[in-house]
Order: sequence, then structure tokens, then C-alpha cells
Amino acid sequence: MDIEMETVKTNGNDTVAHLGTTGTGDNHADRCHSTTERSVLLGAQNGQNGETMRSGRLATEEGAVYRVKRELSEAVCGKVRLWMLLALLAVLIAAVVLLSLAVCSAVREDPDEKFDRSSFRVARLFNGSFRLPGLAFAEDLLSISSDRSRALASDLEGKLSGLYRSSPALGRYFSKAEIYALRNDSVIAEYQLTFVMPEEHEEQLRSFTLSREMVYNVLRQFLSDQQDSDASAASSLYIDPVSLKLS
Repeated sequence: MDIEMETVKTNGNDTVAHLGTTGTGDNHADRCHSTTERSVLLGAQNGQNGETMRSGRLATEEGAVYRVKRELSEAVCGKVRLWMLLALLAVLIAAVVLLSLAVCSAVREDPDEKFDRSSFRVARLFNGSFRLPGLAFAEDLLSISSDRSRALASDLEGKLSGLYRSSPALGRYFSKAEIYALRNDSVIAEYQLTFVMPEEHEEQLRSFTLSREMVYNVLRQFLSDQQDSDASAASSLYIDPVSLKLS
């Protein structure tokens, strides 16, 4: 860079003022080249620092793995290693969990489910009737021995039997359902329900479990649910809940 000196007079005194001027284009290129070299050197230094950090990190990780292996291989008691104890502990925990699940999933026997059916010798009968509004009356239904009457009676008996056999309270005592008559008046079916019970609990069962109210309410609830599930009363086996009678 060229520096020119120029004398400036102020109040009779000579004062030297330094006036700087920019250099030539070659000097500017030199400065750019120097800056580029510094950038390259910094980049190389940063790269070396990154490699050093990665190497240090890998060394630290390898050292941690080595320490863990060494600690696991340490003898705890005689020839027993620490990893053996940890493996045994894991097996014991798994065994306890599996045993707990097996115990929880085991079928628990309900004492009420244990009963001797052969001891049920006392019969209790209920008679009643109901109307079948979805069935058109025909003369051959008046004879319970006709093919149509037997088929209808069998279907109705199956319906009643399935209901009472599936009842949690009455299922064990239920014996049979029988349709013994069909009569005119939108087809009214007369039926009989037979339950059997043990002698030692006869009075209690008559008063509560096999009372008329219990037997009637189970059937009435079934018919009410049937009314909700059937799309219409057109089915020949549809029973009108309002018409139900039981004594």
C-alpha cells in the first residue's frame, strides 16, 4: 500500500497529516488469499477436533462396556458369578409371574354349584297358559295328538325348557315343560312346568327359589325380552306376555 505525506499549514505551523489511500488490486487479492488459507486451516482444525471427540466418545463407550463385563464376571461366592445371580433372579421373577397368572386364571369352584341331582325327589308343579297371537287357529290344533299340534307343542316345550335350564337360580331344579292342550281363542296353549328339589331344603325352596312369584317373574321377564327382540308378533312361537298365567 502507498502512503503519501502532505504538509498542511495551520496558523503558521506546519502540521503533518497522514492521508491513507487504498492499495492496488494485487494487494486486495493477497488479503483474500490469506483469508481463504485461514478458513481452510480452521476447517481442518475443527475436523481434527471432531475426530478427536468421536474417538474419545468411542473410547469412553468401550470403557463402559468393558467395566460392565468385568463387573458381571466378578465372583460373588466361590465360582458363582454376578451374571449367574442376575439370570437366576430373572428366572425366579418370571416363574412367580407365571404362577400368579395360573392361580388367578384357575377356575374357582362355587360351593353352590356342587349338588347331587339324584337327591332331588320332591316334585313341584306349576300350571298356566299363554296366548300365541302370531298363530292362526286351525281345527287340527284342537287335537293335541295331531301332527301340527305335536310339532307346535314340541317347539313351545323346547322354548320353555331352554329358558328355565339357562336360569342361574332355577336351572338346577328344572325338570321339564309340557304343553298338554291347545284351544281356540287366538290359540291359547296350556302348559305345565315340573321342578324337583331335595327333601332337606323343601320348605325353603318352596318359599323362595321355587315360589310361584320367582317362577312367574323369570318367565315374564323372558317374554318381555322376547317382545323387544322380535321385529313383530308374526312369529308362530311369539308368546304374548300380557296373556301369561301361572298358578
